[in-house]
Amino acid sequence: MPRLAFYALAVCVLSVAAAVVSFVQGSWLGIVWVLLAGISSNMAWYYVRRSRDRGRSVTG
Repeated sequence: MPRLAFYALAVCVLSVAAAVVSFVQGSWLGIVWVLLAGISSNMAWYYVRRSRDRGRSVTG
């Protein structure tokens, strides 16, 4: 897994945890954390796919 994909996945997991904590405490700020989780998960998928495609083009 590429380093940037790992960092994006870590941000995604942490933002989901922050969203859960925010909603449990009754704060609507959790919506911002959910949006951040969505963006970071898309970034993680992008970097994984880009790495996989580059590997295919070099070896294939």
